[in-house]
Amino acid sequence: MKQQERAVRTRRALVHSAAEAFQQHGYVQARLAQISADAGVSPGALHFHFENKAALARAVQASAGMRLRRAAGAAARRPGVNALQRLTDASHALAEQLRTDVVARAGYRLSCEQTRTIAHPGGQDLCGQWQTYVQQQLTEAARHNLLTEAAIPHETAASIVAATTGLETLARHDATWLSHETLTNWWELALRCLATPTTLPTLRPAGTHTPRPPHPQ
Repeated sequence: MKQQERAVRTRRALVHSAAEAFQQHGYVQARLAQISADAGVSPGALHFHFENKAALARAVQASAGMRLRRAAGAAARRPGVNALQRLTDASHALAEQLRTDVVARAGYRLSCEQTRTIAHPGGQDLCGQWQTYVQQQLTEAARHNLLTEAAIPHETAASIVAATTGLETLARHDATWLSHETLTNWWELALRCLATPTTLPTLRPAGTHTPRPPHPQ
């Protein structure tokens, strides 16, 4: 059991070290020798767990996918929210995960870039998973008459994915693009275009985890 636990810790350390290397240097420039050294393990131990750098990249993507899905799932389970609010909450949860978790950040970037070097079978299409989730929430919102007639689900989903992915790309050079405030401001604009007049007042662009500001006296 101790040997198995040690193997799990070693694998986690390698995934974290690889994520930091991919984040700092990019996939192509990241070096396995540096990854193993930063993880505190020998090159032999690295190759015991991962055949090559592509296998490490897939592991980073898999770990990122698990963390991002867990964050979005926790947001989706908040009681008493409709599909539009659920989508808003999930975007905030994912943004927070990307801001604070190097594995999630590196894995998402690797997945979205999908360069020929790392696009091996088993790699996760995290951008595609996000688009599917957005489409599902908008379809449900339309079914419950939460959307304006102009907000066609599949067209709107493409726009939301493009905008949120663009914020993540911009945040690579300026973290404020992925800040809670920036995303809240974007949702304030987007929800005005998406939600019906009766639905809009019920929505929180900042997410339901953020308390409503007090009403003016």
